[in-house]
Amino acid sequence: MKVIVIGCTHAGTAFTVTAKKLYGDKVDITIYEKNDTISFLSCGIALHVGGVVKDPEKLFYSSPKQLSETGANPKMKHEVIDVNTKEKWVLVKNLETGETFKDTYDKLLISSGSWPIIPNIPGIDLEGIKLSKNFYHAQDIINHSKNAKRIAVIGAGYIGVELAEAFKENGKEVMLFDIKDRILSRYLDREFTDILEAELKNNGVELILGEKVVEFKGENNHVSKIITDKGEYNADMVVLAMGFKPNTELFKGKVEMLENGAIKVDKYLHTFENDLFAVGDSAAVWFTPTNSYEYIPLATNAVRMGTIAAYNLFDDTVEYKGTQGTSGVKVYSYNVFTTGISQQFAEERNLDVKTIFTIENNRPEFMPEYEKVYIKIVYDDKTKRILGGQIMSKANVAESINTLSLAISNNMTLVDLAFSDFFFQPHFNKPWNFLNTVALKAIQ
Repeated sequence: MKVIVIGCTHAGTAFTVTAKKLYGDKVDITIYEKNDTISFLSCGIALHVGGVVKDPEKLFYSSPKQLSETGANPKMKHEVIDVNTKEKWVLVKNLETGETFKDTYDKLLISSGSWPIIPNIPGIDLEGIKLSKNFYHAQDIINHSKNAKRIAVIGAGYIGVELAEAFKENGKEVMLFDIKDRILSRYLDREFTDILEAELKNNGVELILGEKVVEFKGENNHVSKIITDKGEYNADMVVLAMGFKPNTELFKGKVEMLENGAIKVDKYLHTFENDLFAVGDSAAVWFTPTNSYEYIPLATNAVRMGTIAAYNLFDDTVEYKGTQGTSGVKVYSYNVFTTGISQQFAEERNLDVKTIFTIENNRPEFMPEYEKVYIKIVYDDKTKRILGGQIMSKANVAESINTLSLAISNNMTLVDLAFSDFFFQPHFNKPWNFLNTVALKAIQ
């Protein structure tokens, strides 16, 4: 079987490695990747900028050489510029020579990923305005920031918040902008963002929220000023962190998509055509809390989808169960985690939900040290089914969000969670785990 893979970051890498392990020489895999690197963990850019990860090469977990050693044929600096899904061929451009050629396939994997959202506003092409996505962006940010004094980060999502902290740790003046009136508003409700905003401010990050950037101005073709709908701000470097959009222009009109271009897939990750798969950031995901297609570009989704697509290459054997969009971020001293829907998401979609919020300690109060845990559950008002959760603490309670993710995936209710069996040992938790406690509070 001849398989072509378009794009090779997380999903493409996972698919290729798994398919070659499963089928060996039964599959002939050719990968077309327009960059000269693969598998870069963009979530590590802020760690590299902040000096936590000294060697950026360690943010790669595979390479063209490693994929070649599996028996695959990675073609780097090759861009697919046209696709005919009926006749099963792709038109490819060698970006080094300019040559174009056709290649045919039996199965096609669309793992073309995503690209940062770039606003169409005056001054966007000025020097000093940077993107944050791939390895070369990371090097560009670091090199340019060495001589920058006042840096603006546009977008207060995970990447924006992490970059703001990293720049501040490097001794820069930092402004963090967002069109919403809160940071991390896509992920967290106000009980959490109020605390995190205070944490950022206390560490010297200037928050400029509820303002829309409408123009960049420059001197000598280099950015020097940010204009919003409410004010003007000086900056000698800008990083855009406004989210991502799917790289799926080639497939418009050929497959079913969400409005933003994310490709819809069935439960076996076909694009409703058995010979065409879409995975990773190029695809919409099935969001289990709401049973709807959503766009949630996460490396975890990409790796899982790429692996499942490999299992389904010959026959439909493994179902993609969807995602809860489970994720986390560290903001100075706070460890923050979320899964499923937030209260804000529910309000935007007019969902009939209720919420419960509580503050517990992670260990018994007789222990020498313990930390507060902030926890919120979003649940269906009628069925009491758990739909989302947010957890935050200065302690490392990361695995608790995975527990909530499983609870959502398995349609658990508040009663189920309240009386779930969790172990107790004073070094780690309390007789009633805080997950039990928050659910008990909701049902009492």
